[in-house]
Amino acid sequence: MRASREVIERLVAEGETVYGVTTGFGDLANVRIQPEQVAELQRNLVRSHTAGVGEPLPVDVVRAMLVLRANALAVGLSGVRPGLAELLCGMLNKAVHPVIPSRGSVGASGDLAPLAHLAAVLIGEGMADTPAGPMSGADALRLAGLFPIELGAKEGLALLNGTQLMAGIAALVLHDGKRLAASADVIGAMSLEAMEGTAAAFDEELIAARPHPGQVAAAAHLRALLDGSEIGASHAASPHRLQDAYSIRCMPQVHGAVRDALDQLERVLVVEMNAATDNPLVLPDGRVVSGGNFHGEPIALAIDYAKIALAELASISERRTARLVDAHLSGLPPFLSETPGVSSGLMIVQYTAAALVNEMQTLAHPASVDTIPTSANQEDHVSMGATGAFHLRAVLEAAETVLAIEALCATQGLDFRVPMRPGHGVSRARSTIRERVLHLEEDRSPSPDIAAVRELVHSGALLAAADGS
Repeated sequence: MRASREVIERLVAEGETVYGVTTGFGDLANVRIQPEQVAELQRNLVRSHTAGVGEPLPVDVVRAMLVLRANALAVGLSGVRPGLAELLCGMLNKAVHPVIPSRGSVGASGDLAPLAHLAAVLIGEGMADTPAGPMSGADALRLAGLFPIELGAKEGLALLNGTQLMAGIAALVLHDGKRLAASADVIGAMSLEAMEGTAAAFDEELIAARPHPGQVAAAAHLRALLDGSEIGASHAASPHRLQDAYSIRCMPQVHGAVRDALDQLERVLVVEMNAATDNPLVLPDGRVVSGGNFHGEPIALAIDYAKIALAELASISERRTARLVDAHLSGLPPFLSETPGVSSGLMIVQYTAAALVNEMQTLAHPASVDTIPTSANQEDHVSMGATGAFHLRAVLEAAETVLAIEALCATQGLDFRVPMRPGHGVSRARSTIRERVLHLEEDRSPSPDIAAVRELVHSGALLAAADGS
């Protein structure tokens, strides 16, 4: 970092023309900046770009942006002083969280407006949330024992150019999404047992004939969850049906494809989170080169792929829920009710799942296929990756609820199979839910039950119990 900083300071001293250092920005790149105006240029850049609107970003996203922005600067190609990265880390460690309006990024010259609101606190401006409550950026730094920084040449630009909003959201969703994909195996296995399905379609040799990595992993997980099933053994000699519906039989293929899509997002993020994403970059040989590493397209496409995958995970789950509550298909009481007719049982929870899936199908439309030019057509193609990231997070949250609804219905269905025991993993999952939610004897509001199961899904407690970990 010090070596690249020395290059920038030398170029300023020699009066060289360098984009964003001794020139304006975007379509103003042809405007020359005098040496005595350099600090003002960087400060004005931050101020003018704090144009975000909408509800503030949640704290976990803000913290992700802080650490990822520090890490990008620490690559050492941005031409900034180490003090910038150190201050970002200090804010992270002292829980000084800039208040960042969520909307305003088009994901091309980086997440400009959101990162400007982050940078404003570094220079003692803007607003921040702290353990003592919300306050001005200057007060937040002072209370934390930190000091605002006066930006030098290029430093404002280096703080604003980057993909840390979309990368931060995507990384957080990836963590929860991979856990949800594995949880879907657990919940799907519960539904299979409740409807007396067959595990024949998960045969290891059959799966090996089409060895997509996710499909192989999902099938192995399903086999482990169903191991020791008395329900499965009860109809193994003379199967009550040769084949199950696709939503049950094709779980390895669908759940596995979701796993593979999330693995692709992870591959992209591992590169993106450790990359220099601003412009221009100071290369090791001392050249300062303008390029497009800030453009969000690589991550925007991966985000949209993951978004579609998680929507599909919820879609197939809702189809299993629909079968569970349909006595014509499940072999269980209508709507899983103890007194059908007098009680509606779990009829309406499937409506809720259907409504959420419909919403996800709308959100799953890829944001990256759209572009609206900015900066007087200098920035004439943008990724809209931030929009995709917000939709990705919304899809994940809805998918967790849809899977929780299936788990609630599958648990009720398994109750009707007693005294036959399901597979060991399924049995542990059922017991975990029953510790939080009682069997539905007579109608009550399902909303608290859905919320309780959703927390088990979101926290990973259901998955951990099922896997015996």
